[in-house]
Amino acid sequence: MGYYRDRARTERLKPLKIAYFINQYPKVSHSFIRREILALEKQGFQVQRISLRGWDDPLPDPDDQLELTKTRYVFRHGLLPLVYPTICALVKSPGRFMKALGLALKMGMETDRPLPYHLIYFAEACQILRWIREFGAVRLHAHFGNNSTEVSMLAHALGGPPYSFTVHGPGDFEMPMGFEEKIHRANFVVAISAFGRGQLYARSRHEDWPKIKVVRCGLEAAFYDIAPVPISAAPRLVCVGRLCKEKGQLLLIEAVARLARQGIEFELVLAGDGEMRPAIEAAIANHGISKQVRITGWISSNEVRNEILAARALVLASFAEGLPVVLMEAMALRRPILTTYIAGIPELVELGNHGWLFPSGSIDDLESALKDCLSRSAEDLEKMGESGRQRVLELHSIDVEVNRLAALFRAPPLT
Repeated sequence: MGYYRDRARTERLKPLKIAYFINQYPKVSHSFIRREILALEKQGFQVQRISLRGWDDPLPDPDDQLELTKTRYVFRHGLLPLVYPTICALVKSPGRFMKALGLALKMGMETDRPLPYHLIYFAEACQILRWIREFGAVRLHAHFGNNSTEVSMLAHALGGPPYSFTVHGPGDFEMPMGFEEKIHRANFVVAISAFGRGQLYARSRHEDWPKIKVVRCGLEAAFYDIAPVPISAAPRLVCVGRLCKEKGQLLLIEAVARLARQGIEFELVLAGDGEMRPAIEAAIANHGISKQVRITGWISSNEVRNEILAARALVLASFAEGLPVVLMEAMALRRPILTTYIAGIPELVELGNHGWLFPSGSIDDLESALKDCLSRSAEDLEKMGESGRQRVLELHSIDVEVNRLAALFRAPPLT
């Protein structure tokens, strides 16, 4: 620990080297992490990317393809390469090794996964510790509160640099994850919304609350800094996101099928892909709305932007969320929002000012919001869109939010 404290102090004037550890990176749905890393590098940080997996995932976005070349992968050659760094960690510092191993066993008692997983996490920590030391990182940051944070915590216990982590939700809050221990040992913890901060308060010791900071996900100007595009005259709506139970696309299909039976014209674009695609395609076929509903599959950031601009509004019927980045993207592009008032969403989207908020799981309220949106004039929708743009630029500038994060990285470590 003293080595890293002294190194951070003596090299303060040099570019700060930090390591990012993510379970899966790059990933289509993790563009917000890429934006954060690139914004930190723009400020002069040197960022090492480490991930467990993700080297063979489909990546339609050229920016993600470039990130792939900058990332080291723990599991690329299987589990066997983890044996050597584990033995090295034992030989180098037996005391730290045994304490860290004890911590891994403790986490096995406090989280939802059985003990063998935590022994693997321990071996992963031994591996990434070697890479971090080679790089010279003086901070280690993880995204999501699951195994990526546990591995980072174990790497710190083995003698690595102070660690921190960002919690997004909703998955972070669904299962026991040992947050109390992770937060207590962390240098700081980031929540992406006030809702997320409250969830972390409920899972941590009172004396550790000052460590928990709100740093919102940000948008880079290149995505939205374009001339205004008029609201489409076509009755087109877009839903962007992974096709999964949590995003509520099946409920959305039920709702638009009701519109079709009433003779209301509409088009719906589902931009994304995922495990629920066969069930969603079956529902579309069963309701006879294949001509009105289109699924794009995974598409690039530019293609997502074009789909949002071609629509009258963005709809997200989610049952569980943190604070979806796609809402920020649509608002920055001057498009109204139709979504559920859950988690951190009401912190961003105001009913009436920026679009429609409705109860999660209520098909009647979703149907009513869709009807209202499709009946509104372009002038009404453009007014909502402009108000939404001002709101998101005020709350979610990548440079402003990364400034907050950078200040946390630059501050003297607490642990």
